Amino acid sequence: MYVSKEKIDNAINVFKKHGGILRTSEALDEGIYRRTLYHMEEKGFLTKLERGVYKLSDTDMLSNPDLAIVAKKIPKAKLCLVSALDFHEMTTEIPHKVHIALPRTSRDPKLDHPPIKVYRFSGDSLTEGIEKHKVDGAEIQVYNPAKTIADCFKFRNKIGLDIAMEALAQGIEQGKASYSDIMKYAKICRVKTVIKPYLEAIAHG
Repeated sequence: MYVSKEKIDNAINVFKKHGGILRTSEALDEGIYRRTLYHMEEKGFLTKLERGVYKLSDTDMLSNPDLAIVAKKIPKAKLCLVSALDFHEMTTEIPHKVHIALPRTSRDPKLDHPPIKVYRFSGDSLTEGIEKHKVDGAEIQVYNPAKTIADCFKFRNKIGLDIAMEALAQGIEQGKASYSDIMKYAKICRVKTVIKPYLEAIAHG
C-alpha cells in the first residue's frame, strides 16, 4: 500500500495537534483517510491502543492509557467511585476496572480494553461536580473529591463501606473536600443522613 510522504506528514501534524492520540472518526474528520491510518500503523508511525483509537508511536509513553482510551471511546463517560478516588489519590484501593458513570438512557458501551464497570446516574447526580482534565492528550471528565465521596456512600453496598469511609477521611485530611461541599453533594445523592455521623466523628476525632 502506497501513501505519499506529504499525507503521512500531514497526518502526523494532526495527531500532534491533538496530543498524539485520536479516534478513527476524529482522524477522518480532520481529512486523514482510512488507508493512511492503516499504512501508518503498518509502517510503525501509529500504534493502535484499542479498536478505533490510535497513538503516534514516537510520542512519550502514555501515563494512563486506560483513561485515555475510555475518554476517546466513550466521550460521555464520567470517571467515578474507585477510579475517581484513585485519580484524586484518595484511596489505597487499586481499581481493576475503570469505573464510569453514564446516563440511565445511554446504551451499554462496547470496549475490548480496558475492562470497565458502568454505573447509571441521573439528574443532578450525573451532571453536578464534574471536573475536566487532560490525560495523555485526551480530555477526561471526573467527579470532584467531594462529589466522589458522596457517590461512594451512595454505592457503599456495591463498593464497600470501608472504601467510602477511607475516601471521606482522606478527602478531609488532604484538604481536598470541605465539610460543606461534602454535605452539598450528599444532599444531591440523598445520603445526607448516612454520611453525617461519619463526618461528625471525624470532626470530633
